[in-house]
Amino acid sequence: MRAAGLLWAALWGLLLPPVTADEGILHASGNGVPPVTKDYCIIYNSNWISLPKSLDNATFRTLENLTSMVLCNSSEVPSGLMKDKAVVVMRGNCTFLEKARIAQSLGAKMLLIASKPRLSPLSDNKTDFEDVTLPVALIRYNDIVDMQLMLGNEVNVTLYSPPLPEFDCSMVVIFVIAVFTVALGGHWSGVAELKNLKAIASPGETETRQKKEENITFTPVTVILFVVICCVMLVLLYFFYKWLVYVIISVFCLASAISLYNCLAALIGEIPFGQCRIACCNKNIEVRLIFLAVFCIAAAVVWAVFRNEDGWAWILQDILGVAFCLNFIKTLKMPNFKSCVILLGLLLLYDVFFVFITPFITKNGASIMVEVAAGPFGNSEKLPVVIRVPRLEYSASTLCDMPFSLLGFGDIIVPGLLVAYCRRFDVQTSSSSVYYVSCTIAYAIGMVLTFVVLALMKMGQPALLYLVPCTLITSSLVAWRRKEMKRFWKGSSYQV
Repeated sequence: MRAAGLLWAALWGLLLPPVTADEGILHASGNGVPPVTKDYCIIYNSNWISLPKSLDNATFRTLENLTSMVLCNSSEVPSGLMKDKAVVVMRGNCTFLEKARIAQSLGAKMLLIASKPRLSPLSDNKTDFEDVTLPVALIRYNDIVDMQLMLGNEVNVTLYSPPLPEFDCSMVVIFVIAVFTVALGGHWSGVAELKNLKAIASPGETETRQKKEENITFTPVTVILFVVICCVMLVLLYFFYKWLVYVIISVFCLASAISLYNCLAALIGEIPFGQCRIACCNKNIEVRLIFLAVFCIAAAVVWAVFRNEDGWAWILQDILGVAFCLNFIKTLKMPNFKSCVILLGLLLLYDVFFVFITPFITKNGASIMVEVAAGPFGNSEKLPVVIRVPRLEYSASTLCDMPFSLLGFGDIIVPGLLVAYCRRFDVQTSSSSVYYVSCTIAYAIGMVLTFVVLALMKMGQPALLYLVPCTLITSSLVAWRRKEMKRFWKGSSYQV
């Protein structure tokens, strides 16, 4: 279960920016007193029209709901019904610009096209429709239904496209969560290492200690095999996402419940109260641990049932995700710096290939990593392998497909394994946490660098591209400066 968990966590190592497509906002206002307003996501083509950047320069039009027709023929519409109005029709067999030409000829001032499938960019050939100057935008059909329910039948609408914020404060929250998880996971691994060393010094405790600890040690061969399986799994997700996404959700529920239990049990174990036990299956089990197990299972089940509730489910997903990352950083041990270099280096190449190279291979020119992250082919289910924080700066992106800032679990776990090795090496050599602290700081610097590049390039970034060099180079410099590189590279003999 632990190996499978790290496998699908490492599949997703990407930091996504605000959506940079031609997205805008439809601002709708009812005729009540006081007027009720609401904003909706639209997709438009900036090569066809230029929308105002704020409501100050926007012109309101009365909305005429004609979603009973597709407007592929002017004879569908009664004379004078569209004049000087914003019209909404259904998506149909004819092109967007053909609809726009008909609507413009009938006097409409704005055309909205309602779509039941997922919104996609408007990409018709404008060459044959140079006479069309009507603003055209694509909107979700469900939003039109919601508009009628919330605002009534008499609605005034306008279109605008505010500029995307250069930086969203949700990134600060992502940064704090990531650095906290890596630092705490590394510290926890060091605590476990210290207990192991004490157990080795006291042979009578060794057997008891081994029964309690279930750790997995990665060797160079298993690291290479692991990365190959990652590549295969990501490609399978790309082609069979519709079915495999539910497998991933199930694995996440099970793995996160176990991880949350392990994290909380470690805390409860330090509390010297409530240790009453009951006999079960020839074993004495603490009652408080039974209640803890029920609580952790319930938390995972609640998330699974309400995972699509954007209002609060992200909090539960982040809690489960942090517990998942902490548990894996603590239990998956790298035996030496050599294995760390191989793992981080190969996963760096894996990230770069599936983000930057695969667009030259796929038919639609999209990155396999980004497609899997967004749910390919319009799939509404998303992979639960990310930390999610709602965007705090209002923009069109918060209404469209990306209302959250995301950071993949792989961008926490993979560098976290190196931080944990540094902490264990500090314990083994009594080096006053110098490796651990320097590597954690390097991870924080790598995260800041990732955010800066994200803001400048405005495209999905493989965070490991910046995290791996920062952490590996820093760890190497510390070992070289302390003249411990040979031992740091090979690890401790007792681990091998």
